[in-house]
Amino acid sequence: MFLLYVIPFLYLVCFAGLTFYIMQIIRAGAETYNKVHTEETSRQFADIFLFIPPHRISELAWSASVIAFLLLFLVASDFSSPAGTIRGLFVGGIAAGLMLNLPRWYLAIIKHRRLEQFNEQLVDALMTMSNALRSGSSIIQAFEHIVRQNQTPISQEFNLFLQETRLGVKFEDALANLNNRVNSEDLTIMIRAIEIARQTGGNLTEVFDKISAIIRERLRIQKRITALTAQGRLQGIVVGIMPVFLVIAMFFLDPKMMLSFFTAPIGIVIAIGALILEIIGALLIRKIINIDI
Repeated sequence: MFLLYVIPFLYLVCFAGLTFYIMQIIRAGAETYNKVHTEETSRQFADIFLFIPPHRISELAWSASVIAFLLLFLVASDFSSPAGTIRGLFVGGIAAGLMLNLPRWYLAIIKHRRLEQFNEQLVDALMTMSNALRSGSSIIQAFEHIVRQNQTPISQEFNLFLQETRLGVKFEDALANLNNRVNSEDLTIMIRAIEIARQTGGNLTEVFDKISAIIRERLRIQKRITALTAQGRLQGIVVGIMPVFLVIAMFFLDPKMMLSFFTAPIGIVIAIGALILEIIGALLIRKIINIDI
């Protein structure tokens, strides 16, 4: 009679201890995420002149994570069996983990678009600086001409460069900081030309004209390649998304069959194999259509 109460009590204590341990791990991970991940992401946003507090990034990421977890948990769970509930928790947990990286994905997209805009503006900026040098302006005054045009993002980066020089930073060091912030190959060519011209006394106006022509031609070819590979890019997106839509449609048409498929070992193996092939196919298509010039 005594064992009838002791054994369930021991099970309850073990379950409570395991739950407490898991919650401690989740709490430690959340604190690390808030202190390291969000602060680093906030600094990277500040590098592109988007000043978002770390706590705001954390709130948005956790909100998206909770929403994704609840939606996929309700869709994938089968509350009639423990295995169905565990499956829902597993799928929802993966979605929640992916959503925590949403700020970094958004940051990568913004950085890429900003870099493309900067490179396009750099062509006209080089011509403006060349004309300013022909009229007798110094290299610093040529940078000021670009800042006065107030075309973001190039005016923001050049203005920060000028502020560093006014605060006593060496001209070469300020150029190096500018190059590290923007991380543009075209800007690197311009900076190397300025450094060589300052050391050897070359004609910067002719150098800027040639660099501007090279960058303009490269951008033209890049846009041409993008137009030619647009069909392949669209085919890759359609082929990649089609299996996902088919699985969702089958869930609505015959949920019992799909649940039995994903609970069976062979079904899980097939689903994992299909996912791996999808990822490999997407990477191969991306490698084919991304042509570096």
